[in-house]
Amino acid sequence: MTPTQNPVKTWSMLIFLAAIWGGSFLLIRIAAPALGSIFLMAVRVALAAAGLLAYALVQASRPDYSKQWKQYLVVGALNNAIPFVLIANAVIDLNASLSAILNATTPLFTALVAAVWIGEPFGWRRGLGVMMGILGVVILVGFSPIPFSAKVLLAVAQSLLAALSYGLGAVYTRTRFQGANPMHTALGQLSGSTFLLFPLAAFSLPVAPPSLTVVLAVATLALLCTSFAYLIYFRLITSAGPTTTVSVTFLVPFFSILWGVIFLQEPLSLGMLLGLSVILGSVGLVISQR
Repeated sequence: MTPTQNPVKTWSMLIFLAAIWGGSFLLIRIAAPALGSIFLMAVRVALAAAGLLAYALVQASRPDYSKQWKQYLVVGALNNAIPFVLIANAVIDLNASLSAILNATTPLFTALVAAVWIGEPFGWRRGLGVMMGILGVVILVGFSPIPFSAKVLLAVAQSLLAALSYGLGAVYTRTRFQGANPMHTALGQLSGSTFLLFPLAAFSLPVAPPSLTVVLAVATLALLCTSFAYLIYFRLITSAGPTTTVSVTFLVPFFSILWGVIFLQEPLSLGMLLGLSVILGSVGLVISQR
């Protein structure tokens, strides 16, 4: 956090951002069974891209697609298209709370990818953090209130693959967009993921018209949890710095659990809380070394 940054304002924005992103798992849980994961995420990224484009045009600042379209396709695939679809698939067979907790392993995968890809130092703290993260996932799955089955195991695998994709996207962004305008990067990746998902969505159309609840969930997911959330996220990076901003990782699962229990009556168990604590502790070790 910078010395001139108001800490109350910073933490208010962090909590608000965590509440929004925690709610995204709830909204996906509502909309994915009705629309299918690919169609839902195609609509999400398209609406989000349109919202950010409108903001960029008002600011008279938009990315140069002619020079970086290949990079936008790659980062759009790694940061949006692949993980969004995997998470939507996972949420159908898990629930919003468990999916959000598993997604909190993203910093662990980011550390592993950075060590392999760009040779970032991988000290004992990160090694211990990764081992703790694996233990946390085992505890979470083993003591989950959801009956264990092949579908549940596949959903857990998809959640972890989504976290790995985010890790790949984070390192790719660092290597290809160093010093770039964050707004341009966000809009570019959303445009790239829209280009990738929309052709696939044509082959996975919903079998029935969506209800009003599903429509409102999709609109909120796209405009509030994606477009608006990106504006808050990048403003925090600029004003408070990346180290403070990444602490949102610790808050998102708590809000996802809260919203899931309140609005979807999802079960809450001691095993979930223990698994969450171990995973967040592992993330703390990884982040502290940075």
